Amino acid sequence: MTNASRVCSVGKVKIGSGQPLAIIAGPCVFESLELGQLIGRRMKDACDKAGLPYIFKASFDKANRSSIRSYRGPGLETGLKWFEIVKKELGVSATTDIHEPGQAMAVSEVIDLIQIPAFLCRQTDLLLSAGEAAAKYGRGVNAKKGQFMAPAEMSGVVKKLAEAGCTNVMLTERGTFFGYHRLVNDFLGLGDLLQLKVEGGAAPVCFDCTHSTQLPGSGETTGGRPEHAPLLARAAVAAGVQALFIECHPDPRNAKSDASTMLSLEEAERVIADVAKIRAALSL
Repeated sequence: MTNASRVCSVGKVKIGSGQPLAIIAGPCVFESLELGQLIGRRMKDACDKAGLPYIFKASFDKANRSSIRSYRGPGLETGLKWFEIVKKELGVSATTDIHEPGQAMAVSEVIDLIQIPAFLCRQTDLLLSAGEAAAKYGRGVNAKKGQFMAPAEMSGVVKKLAEAGCTNVMLTERGTFFGYHRLVNDFLGLGDLLQLKVEGGAAPVCFDCTHSTQLPGSGETTGGRPEHAPLLARAAVAAGVQALFIECHPDPRNAKSDASTMLSLEEAERVIADVAKIRAALSL
């Protein structure tokens, strides 16, 4: 398999062929600063032990919750303050998702990698704003592949970001709709994404092992099969992805968002240790 020829720079972390496997991990949403610090510290320690670079992940606002009554997060202003504290305390880079074009510039002042949600990956104004902000502040953009899109269609996303001046891009696979209430991971498609032909070469690919276990449309909260996230993570790293995305929580079933798909901290630590060994074996 031909690996991605581009490198995505996220602070001091380089993601791409010939680079260490990057781990993006954290809670689905910032429930509190203290919880974010706890999770970030545990994930960084696990990555340090495994010899892998770590990027902290959380959301300041979950604007696409199934129910209007669901917890959304602390909001932009408070969320960015919390990110600054976590980044400084742990000495790590950070990523978060944006949902509106007007959020891009403010987020880019603090965040190293702007995440474009899968449902919004075709939104031109959002992509252009993210690309412009990333180019201005020297940030990266991680565009999640829509559950409704084929790998080849992501070339349009990469081109829109390039039009805005951003070529520091990564793409994330997170499952494809299979009928109703089911996502599947097509590893032939993952190979296509790794080889996506765009000007400047293929972008690095991240695999989201926790959202890939979702069972969409399961009521007011989304269902999931998190027990299979480690299996998917191992398979994706063996297939050659350059980054792995993991959402985790000390008490997943009582988390305020994505309780049905997040891993416990202990499970996430085991996944990180396992994929580090797989990546090392591939380098032999």
